[in-house]
Amino acid sequence: MELYIAEKPDLAKAIVEGLGGGSRKDGYYDCGGQYVTWCYGHMLQLLDPEDYDQRYAKWNMNDLPISHIPWKKKPSSDKKAQLKIITDLLKQADSVVHAGDPDDEGQLLVDEILMYAACRLPVKRLLINDNNVTIVKRSLANMRDNKEFAGLSAAAEARSVGDQLYGYNMTRAYTLAAGKVGYQGVLSVGRVQTPIVGLVVRRDRENEAHKTSYYYNVTGQFAIGELSFPARYQIVEGDPVDEKGRLTDQVHAQGIVNAVKGEGAKIISAETKKKEQHPPLPYNLLKLQTDASRKFGFKPDRTKEITQTLRDKHKLITYNRSDCEYLSDEQHGDAPTVLAAISQTAPSLSLAAQKANHGIKSRAFNSAKVSAHHGIIPTEATADFKNLSDGEQKIYMLIARAYIAQFWPKHLYDQTDISVEVAKHRFAVRSNITTAAGWRVLYKNDSGNEDLEGDETDLALDIRSLRAGQEGTCTDAAADQMETKPRPLYTMATLLSDLTRVAQYVRDDRLRKLLMEKDKGKEGEHGGIGTPATRDTIIATLFERGYLVEKGKNIVSTPTAREFYDTLPDQAKYPDMTALWHEQQRSIQKGELDANAFVNELMVYIGSEIATVKANGIGIKIDTHKCPDCGNAIRRIKKKEGKEFFWGCTGFADGCKYACEDKAGKPVPKQAQQVSELHKCMTCSRGLTRRPGKKKGTFWWGCSGFPECKQTYFDNKGKPDYSINNKVKENVHE
Repeated sequence: MELYIAEKPDLAKAIVEGLGGGSRKDGYYDCGGQYVTWCYGHMLQLLDPEDYDQRYAKWNMNDLPISHIPWKKKPSSDKKAQLKIITDLLKQADSVVHAGDPDDEGQLLVDEILMYAACRLPVKRLLINDNNVTIVKRSLANMRDNKEFAGLSAAAEARSVGDQLYGYNMTRAYTLAAGKVGYQGVLSVGRVQTPIVGLVVRRDRENEAHKTSYYYNVTGQFAIGELSFPARYQIVEGDPVDEKGRLTDQVHAQGIVNAVKGEGAKIISAETKKKEQHPPLPYNLLKLQTDASRKFGFKPDRTKEITQTLRDKHKLITYNRSDCEYLSDEQHGDAPTVLAAISQTAPSLSLAAQKANHGIKSRAFNSAKVSAHHGIIPTEATADFKNLSDGEQKIYMLIARAYIAQFWPKHLYDQTDISVEVAKHRFAVRSNITTAAGWRVLYKNDSGNEDLEGDETDLALDIRSLRAGQEGTCTDAAADQMETKPRPLYTMATLLSDLTRVAQYVRDDRLRKLLMEKDKGKEGEHGGIGTPATRDTIIATLFERGYLVEKGKNIVSTPTAREFYDTLPDQAKYPDMTALWHEQQRSIQKGELDANAFVNELMVYIGSEIATVKANGIGIKIDTHKCPDCGNAIRRIKKKEGKEFFWGCTGFADGCKYACEDKAGKPVPKQAQQVSELHKCMTCSRGLTRRPGKKKGTFWWGCSGFPECKQTYFDNKGKPDYSINNKVKENVHE
């Protein structure tokens, strides 16, 4: 029996179709001499520290750094049943076909199952990036030896282990150090998440530190022939300009205005070119999240959840976590049925779908540019649009519109460039005149779409009739004073976009080139960090950790994020580590470096960083409260039951037992709790404190020596009742 292990159920189904069909069983298909089973993404996960040793369940600086080589894996709790089906089938098989996605994670996903099952069977590799049955059959006829891809799997394994060890160790070290100075919460550190915090912190500070200066735009108004049009002054050598080539001297700018106003003008050059614009490519997840944020205010994790529902529940779209915007050549033949399905599902797009020309083959159909998955497009399935949620309707409409656009004509326009000379000064203007709107008809109400925007200085005026040599007059001119502006604060859309091109923020030329090389050939990625499938989760985590907050439509860093940022080494807060890891993982793929060596080298770096934290602590500034007994910081602690808090000393492990009440998030020192000198504890002779009970108007008395003494008394007309020597049930300490 030959066992096929596919990464996802829909890929398994496509393989079955490619094999000629089969019968569905519990967790697999029976195709006669071949069985086809499937995974649900990664079926195994790395062991957590406490899985190796229970003492690691409690965070302790003395245990750091934590390292386990060799590392081990365990079944994901929600996937055990399907994993057992796969391992049982492996025991019956004579050979295996690895059908993970054709990328490093897809390679690891099935390889780790084979290793977990101690499989020694011969394994072939099936590479499929499109579930079209024609492509599946072609791939089945061209399988390769799985050993050829061992390096790819090892690189993904090394990255996974490295991310876990770096995240666990650095997060624990910084959190524990911050706890020593009274910080409440977790200071999370990660190879991807921390540079994202860095992007936002630096943008915020740049925005705040910006000092307004001025520059000047000189514009002339020209009357030539029967046309009147504006043109912008062209900078020449010797003009006083800033780093962006803008005039900075008002007197100089006004001098140009005075020189040209009312003077004769002559067209030096006039050229009109026929231009065409392709429709926007189909969506990948990141571009979809960006547009959904811009148009609807959806957070990226919400968009991903909606696409998951559209795919899993409604079967209306293809694989939703793709990082690719292209489609295979074979998918072009599906156009009639897909367009018909769109027309039936979304009535408002029916006319656009009917006008689509199946014969048009846009640049999106290019098998050579399809990565592990093709772009996100509608399927041939249909649904009642009214039964979709508002979010589902909006996201489906975006995906469907982008697909329809592939079958509409290109946008055609004439681009005219005019150069005018007046009083020995040159002015220029460009005009774009649409001759055939084509696909842009579908996007006419989509303001803010970067696929539609041109240069803000371009004219919509038709100046195609102008010719070189024509003369006229500069009827007016002005030097407009403009304020310099900082780069705007991030929005969710612009942050997501920047994550695809963080290489531009890397200061080291070699590392920048490494990051750019990582994404070479990828459409929409230009030296990025994270993946389309994980970026939204990481951003959500940064909000949960209190690093980022929303301020109107902007995303800004919190004071905690800034303080934390300032304590971190540059390698943690810039994307440098991703670049360095890419270089090392490339060596692993080639067999020049093994995963163990990579992890060992990483642990040396982690160890040195933790040693620094142990020796110096961290410089995060917290509004701390000191323990009156030992001088350490006290921290706010949630009680075991209920939603109440109390404050305890961070020196508890060293023997300090100080604790006090909480009020509105602040400690109430014992000396402020009206400790009675008249009423003493019968157990330890210290003063008692009268406290309010759970029921309005009731009180009870507790010993000021808590937690060493836990004696309590009922209240009797404002005095402790010593006659009943029982613990009060309302004792909030327990």
